[in-house]
Amino acid sequence: MPSNAAYAEVDGLTMYYETHGTARDTGRPLVLLHGGVLTVGLAFGAVLPALSTARHIVAPELQGHGHTADIDRAITVPNLAGDVVALLDELGIEQADFLGFSLGGLTALEVAVRHPERVGRLVLASTQYTQDGYHEEILDPAGDSPLLPAEADFKEMADAYAAVAPRPEHFADFLAKCSVAAHGPLPWTADDLRALAAPTLLVIGDTDFVRVEHAAEMQRLIPGARLAVLPDTTHMALMGRTSLLLPMLEEFLG
Repeated sequence: MPSNAAYAEVDGLTMYYETHGTARDTGRPLVLLHGGVLTVGLAFGAVLPALSTARHIVAPELQGHGHTADIDRAITVPNLAGDVVALLDELGIEQADFLGFSLGGLTALEVAVRHPERVGRLVLASTQYTQDGYHEEILDPAGDSPLLPAEADFKEMADAYAAVAPRPEHFADFLAKCSVAAHGPLPWTADDLRALAAPTLLVIGDTDFVRVEHAAEMQRLIPGARLAVLPDTTHMALMGRTSLLLPMLEEFLG
């Protein structure tokens, strides 16, 4: 286990998390929340070096992901958000900025809706607030849309899981459990978005899982929200588009 990694007992979960960057007393921490079936490294490896130069970063691995063993509990957005808030409590962090990608974006949005006092600034990458925000072909479990992860993407996820998971043989079951979570009902209304207090940046790719029109609707609903649509960018490529992403993140997060 890396020297910057630790475990915390939260909500019956032994949650793995990493810390990066500066000391805690240098400003508001930044919490990174990865996407479904990913690890901290797979989701944020491209942006972590730059983001950690002047920030204290906390990057957990969610229930069943990476080093964090699964438990006998459904993977739902409210459950994942509750775990993250419990981790912040354990670490003595009253408020943080959040950058969530995909499933991590849904988790960050739930924290912002249910615990607005815990969120300073909010970056939601490849995040929808209702399931009709997805392109229809993403919701077809038998589909072969070019928007979906490629075979190489699935191999990368499987290899990362096998390298660090407490139960590497659990991958197929875990993948099915994550698929149920990704396609399950989401707990928000338009009024929830209208009530968000945190300054918010929405980021999607132009060929993402999330429809551009849906992201534009979210921008209209969230007070003062900004929207960036990265050109020639798929869902899986989004967090690697550092030449486009990092200047926006650095300006927005400050």
